[in-house]
Amino acid sequence: MRILLVEDDTTMAHFIEKGLNEEGFAVDHFGNGEDGLHMALNEPYDAAILDIMLPKLNGLAVLQHMRESGIATPVLILSAKRSVDDRVKGLQSGGDDYLTKPFAFTELVARLRALIRRSTGTADPTALDAADLHVDLLSRVVTRGSTPIELQPKEYALLEYLMRNKGRVVTKTMIIEHVWNYNFDPETNVVEARICRLRDKIDKGREPKLIHTIRGAGYVLKETA
Repeated sequence: MRILLVEDDTTMAHFIEKGLNEEGFAVDHFGNGEDGLHMALNEPYDAAILDIMLPKLNGLAVLQHMRESGIATPVLILSAKRSVDDRVKGLQSGGDDYLTKPFAFTELVARLRALIRRSTGTADPTALDAADLHVDLLSRVVTRGSTPIELQPKEYALLEYLMRNKGRVVTKTMIIEHVWNYNFDPETNVVEARICRLRDKIDKGREPKLIHTIRGAGYVLKETA
């Protein structure tokens, strides 16, 4: 899942970005409201985390421009302002949730996932399955049959994305957008390399084969050939 983070505090932004990367999110970080708004208007995001006190354009103005432009991306507001009036103002400006600083990172992740669930109208599963492949989304443990499979963070994020789109062809561009980030070089072959490594761990020596290449289109995880 791809997240837009607009936060001018570099220490906090690094903390959030690192934590979300470890949770399997792809994060695009920008330190001012103008750049954040430009990205929100021109790139697809599953959710946005938006600070209020931003240089160039404050967070409430960013929100208002987004909503006036028809951008429905769910937005979690971050702010040091704790009063009821401040929270109400943020929500009335188009925010979907409001979290005051300082905060527990686990709460931020829980709120973020809840926003994404509500925006898609689907319940967030605790596990994903395809044939005898099982992914526990809470513990991040992956097994094929009774055999545990060790995955690197990006391999896990890639597998989760394929599993969430089971039976649907996803392009290289879609994978880059949701597993890597905005600054990622689209010309690199790292997607193909990660798919190859993931196949070795998931499919090698096992039936049925689950990860398939659709020539000229992309990749699909499915239970039948």
